[in-house]
Amino acid sequence: MTAIDQNTIKQIVIKNGADLFGIAPIDRFDDAPEGFHPTDIYQKTKSVIVFAKRIPSETLYAESCVPFTHINTLAMQAVDLMTFHISSELEMIGIKNVIIPTDDPYEYWDEENKTGRAILSLRHTGYLAGLGIIGRNNLLVNEQFGNMIQIGALLTDSEIEPTPLAGYKTCPDNCRICIDTCPAKALDGTTINQKLCRPLSNYRNEKGYVLKKCYHCRKNCPLTLGLKNRKQNT
Repeated sequence: MTAIDQNTIKQIVIKNGADLFGIAPIDRFDDAPEGFHPTDIYQKTKSVIVFAKRIPSETLYAESCVPFTHINTLAMQAVDLMTFHISSELEMIGIKNVIIPTDDPYEYWDEENKTGRAILSLRHTGYLAGLGIIGRNNLLVNEQFGNMIQIGALLTDSEIEPTPLAGYKTCPDNCRICIDTCPAKALDGTTINQKLCRPLSNYRNEKGYVLKKCYHCRKNCPLTLGLKNRKQNT
């Protein structure tokens, strides 16, 4: 089967508002956990189309957590809507595809450890499509936009020319800023303890609103805004 020219897909993705684009072939997912492989979602998957939208960053520095909470919600809604439009256009030209939500809903939940898992890890999928490198804060860090991105993806049964993995380095060797400034001590440089993280990152106030009260791992990272805008002092 002849691979589809990735530019055909890229033009549709960028036209619909994405700032980043990549293609991950199915063989890059060999190390995916059992039950969370693309073919566990859509058995016919041969390629994963991945894209991301830049999130405006200044809300990180507001005194209230409400602006960041709101923009985070808007970013998820925008990427989900973008994914819908891309999916529709691809189907119109004969490319079958399955939508992956940018966040909720998901099926896996461990109540004891307050741990949820998306049906497909978009951070890892973004890495496998070349959109960035996963940092010690467990966020995908892009060279141009840092960790201020929202990721979307589609599974397809088409073979599409893949994009290369990111070839740049992100976290400095001895940097521990995200680990040391996490008030919940939820980071160890490799993974995140969701049970410790959730009470602040998904705080429910007396009115019932869910607020992002803590995002130090995103805000304090020297690479919040990308490699060119690396913070010298934090």
